[in-house]
Amino acid sequence: MRKGFLGMTAGTLAVGTILFLMPAPAAGQDTPPGPPREGGGRGGRGAGFGRGRAPLPPAGPFKRTADGKPDLSGYWNAANNGGAVFEVQKHPVARPGYPPGPGAIVDPPDGLIPYTAEYAKRAKANFDEHLADEPELHCYESGLPNQMYRQFGFQILQPAGYVVMNWEFMHAVRIIPTDNRPHGLPASTRLFEGDSVGRWEAETLVVDTTNLNDRTWLDSAGNVHSDQMHVVERFTPVDERTINYEATMDDPKAYTRPWTVKFPLGRNMQPNYEIMEFACVEGNQDVHHYIEETGGKAKAVIP
Repeated sequence: MRKGFLGMTAGTLAVGTILFLMPAPAAGQDTPPGPPREGGGRGGRGAGFGRGRAPLPPAGPFKRTADGKPDLSGYWNAANNGGAVFEVQKHPVARPGYPPGPGAIVDPPDGLIPYTAEYAKRAKANFDEHLADEPELHCYESGLPNQMYRQFGFQILQPAGYVVMNWEFMHAVRIIPTDNRPHGLPASTRLFEGDSVGRWEAETLVVDTTNLNDRTWLDSAGNVHSDQMHVVERFTPVDERTINYEATMDDPKAYTRPWTVKFPLGRNMQPNYEIMEFACVEGNQDVHHYIEETGGKAKAVIP
């Protein structure tokens, strides 16, 4: 399996897998991904950002489609997000397998998810006792907003009247109409990516998503939401290489107030880049998690 995802046995924690997959962090919060100094590999982790990249000339203005809307098409990476792929909220103290980080939450100011007592208890239980239940370890899609800061990057296509987002990770796809139509699904239908409808507000694409199920986590640390979560995202192009991303989560069942994440998306500038096949096989192991007796690098399987 390419990229060695799902390095798990029944007792192996999810954290080691995510550590193995994470790309090298970019140097600055506002530095968009750039091409490597040599070669032009295709797909794979860290494609288009990380160490060893050549300096880029100043970015030009964003382009426009035939109907005058900002052209968001291309390959993008959420490389600089405060370690949200590990834990979306502020996590200043390192824990086994989880480096410290500021997270991606900009409101509330403390950077923490404003949980109700019941859902705070659920999140704590996930981290303390159920990391092996992380949905992606069982080949499920990431949901929102988690999908937006997952590794490996994604492609945006922009046919007339739509924005389509195509991830390498788990082959996730979002098809978003941009004609400001109402939501069309009954309340009883709940999806991993929800029901998304979009509209343009000046230069910003606003995406409203309902009908999410409660089977996804917000990160790899077990932070959660209910099936009542409503997400409003804003994609604002800054220049040809940067989109400012913002998402507000409102879930009266799980949170005491709405909360917001914000971080830049950087265009993948790697020559000849393309999204590759991503094979997810539940329970598979990668070379870093095979024990030495079976030709791997791990000393032993964590009980």
